[in-house]
Amino acid sequence: MSRFDFDTLPDRRASGCNKWTRFDADVLPMWVADMDFAVAEPIRAAIAARLAHPVLGYGVPQAGLKARIAAWLAAQYGWQVPVEAIVPMPGVVPGFNLALRATCARGDGVVVQTPVYPPILKAPANWDLRRLDAPLTPRDEVDLDTLRGALAQAGQGGRGGAFLLCNPHNPTGRAFRREELEAMAQACLAAGVAIVSDEIHCDLLFDGRRHIPVASLSEEVAARTITLMSAGKTWNIAGLNACWAIVTDAALRARFQRAIAGVADHVNILGLVATEAALAEGEPWRQALLAYLQANRDWLLGAVEARLPGVRMHCPEATFLAWLDCRRSAAAADPQGFFLEHARVGLNPGPDFGPPGVGFVRLNFGCPRATLEDGIARMGRALGQA
Repeated sequence: MSRFDFDTLPDRRASGCNKWTRFDADVLPMWVADMDFAVAEPIRAAIAARLAHPVLGYGVPQAGLKARIAAWLAAQYGWQVPVEAIVPMPGVVPGFNLALRATCARGDGVVVQTPVYPPILKAPANWDLRRLDAPLTPRDEVDLDTLRGALAQAGQGGRGGAFLLCNPHNPTGRAFRREELEAMAQACLAAGVAIVSDEIHCDLLFDGRRHIPVASLSEEVAARTITLMSAGKTWNIAGLNACWAIVTDAALRARFQRAIAGVADHVNILGLVATEAALAEGEPWRQALLAYLQANRDWLLGAVEARLPGVRMHCPEATFLAWLDCRRSAAAADPQGFFLEHARVGLNPGPDFGPPGVGFVRLNFGCPRATLEDGIARMGRALGQA
């Protein structure tokens, strides 16, 4: 039995969190990518120790944090990164937005693989860039012909455009294989397109898989890539607003640092403390979390098939998110609205993830098993009564 408690649901309604205040009190929230698990004790202890000091001024990333990140990258992915290539930031979403600012000129194209995390969809418009969709296949795999076509259009406006990659992929849960990443990277090199890679779920892979940072494929790929990672999703500390970018090419890094200057160059001091504690002492908790999430995923796969008529679910290879295809169910017309009204379960609406998301919802299974069972029971009853 695990020495970590993932079965207790903390009461979060009075904690000021977005997840548990978005909907009415009788709605079970299973939407935003925020897990309902208590933070690992070493992280809480590190924050408490820092709060013993009476001053909370501007934080500066210490050399030890960058060394800790570099050691984590080497141990987890076999990726050797010099500490000067690591740029701490206050969040992955600001990170990929400012990476587009650094790599693109007005009118350039930005390629995204739909369905995809809504802030990725919105990012190109924030900088007057053209969004070019390269939808995944119905099996959530890369459509290389479509991707190459979109990349060819991306650089027609100015400096070359960008490919905004999400790996592991949100919402489908794909952990792209090496051959897929190599094909995508080579297509970007051929098109002269920069790669901006959101890898925030990189430490949440199942079935023994190992994450492959796209920039680790080769020096040539790394020279055109800005990678964004964080401890936020893995250790459930996203509210502390801390992440890091990895930019190994000095010229690209200088452009990126100019882009973030005055906008996102200060990191929450408690976020810095929590990140270092997570990487230094959080591995036993992470391993226990992975086992719990994988068991939740496996239970959910069976429950969807047996208890949600007309709903289909591909098996997530990573993340704690399930992408539910409701197009053949009684909820087909508006799955999010149907389950909110009839089941009192709050989910993410599929269309928010782009046109391929019509008829889908995203469900967060990063919660105690009893909570997950309650949500599926509610959804099953609603479908049975429709």
